[in-house]
Amino acid sequence: MSAVKRGFSPVVDAATRVLILGSLPGEASLAARQYYGNPRNAFWRLMEQVLDIPLVALSYDERLLALLSHGVGLWDVIAEAERPGSLDSAIRDPAANDLLALIETLPNLRVVAFNGGTAAKLGGKLLGDRVPAIALPSSSPAHAARTFEDKAKVWRRLAPFARSNSAP
Repeated sequence: MSAVKRGFSPVVDAATRVLILGSLPGEASLAARQYYGNPRNAFWRLMEQVLDIPLVALSYDERLLALLSHGVGLWDVIAEAERPGSLDSAIRDPAANDLLALIETLPNLRVVAFNGGTAAKLGGKLLGDRVPAIALPSSSPAHAARTFEDKAKVWRRLAPFARSNSAP
């Protein structure tokens, strides 16, 4: 039996317009105690494309501040689960975060973006149609079926939400 893995607290504020939800942090992220802490994960590079600002060269705290300043928040669908390794397919007995309670605290929320299929499947069930949602291709290095540019084309759909105070 593998140890229970627990995710991080949400990174949001009252100005959050875009909430990006992953599934559960992988081993490298948990070890670094950072969202998307695996250097091979494309998340920060994809967000550079979305926001048109440099993020990769910044410290982790500066990255989080940059996201928040553009109305982007982070959290995960799964609060904790048993999982050997980092693959979503290995997740067992997931316990969900209270997404509904969180979105109630975000008066400016315009869209939820699910980072990967597991997040979209589980998160979509929890949120239903309470807020518009976009399913994004996973930024994980394990999801290599699509090129970075193919992923970036889909991720760029978040740009209008993140760069302005109104929905596109």
